[in-house]
Amino acid sequence: SRAGMLSVDGRCKTFSVGADGYGRGEGVGILVLKRLSAAVRDGDHVYGVVRGSAVNHGGRANSLTAPNPRAQADLVVGAWSRAGVDPRSVGYVEAHGTGTGLGDPVEVNGLKAAFAELYERWGVSGVGEAHCGLGSVKTNIGHLELASGVAGVIKVLLQMRHRTLVGSLHGESVNPYVRLEGSPFRLVREREPWQAVRDENGRELPRRAGVSSFGFGGANAH
Repeated sequence: SRAGMLSVDGRCKTFSVGADGYGRGEGVGILVLKRLSAAVRDGDHVYGVVRGSAVNHGGRANSLTAPNPRAQADLVVGAWSRAGVDPRSVGYVEAHGTGTGLGDPVEVNGLKAAFAELYERWGVSGVGEAHCGLGSVKTNIGHLELASGVAGVIKVLLQMRHRTLVGSLHGESVNPYVRLEGSPFRLVREREPWQAVRDENGRELPRRAGVSSFGFGGANAH
C-alpha cells in the first residue's frame, strides 16, 4: 500500500481510464498436467493442450514495478513460436492486466509488437479485422498475486469448455494510452460466444489462447 500499488476502492480496473492500482484477492488453483498421449490412453477429460510456453526477465529497471515492453514482446514471440501455430488463429489472450495506468498500456504495446513480429514470420501482411479478445480475470476476483497466473489459465480453460468469452469488469471508459487500432486485439467487455477461427478451406480450428503472468521485479511468463 505504501508503494502506491493498491486501488483505492479495492477493484482491478484493467484497461480503464480509471485504473489506479490493483485490488488484492485470495485463492489457489490446481492443474493436473499430463502428456496428451497418456491422457488419451487413460480416458481423461482433456480441458486443453499446452502447445508452448516461455519465461524471461525484464532486466534492470527504473523501479520494482516498472515493466519492460520489449522483454514482454520477446516472451510472447517465444511462446507462440514454440507452439508453432498461425497467429491469425489465436482467439483470446488473458492479459496480466493488473489495472495500473502504466502497466496496462505497456502490456498492450508488448502484445502488439509481438504479434506484428509473429505475423511477419508467417508471411502475413496486414492484420485485417481484430480477431483476438483481451481480458483479465483480475477484474472479477482481484489479483491473487502468487496464484494469479493459474487463475488466468483456469479462466481460459473454462471459456474453451463453454465456448464463451466473458467480459472484464470496470472498463467502461478505456485508458487513452491503450491503443488497439491496427492490431489484432479488441477488449472483451461483455459475454459473447467464442467463435472458432476457420482456415482457408473453411475447417474449424481449435480455440487457441495465450495467458500472460508477470511478477513484479521483472519476471515474465506466457
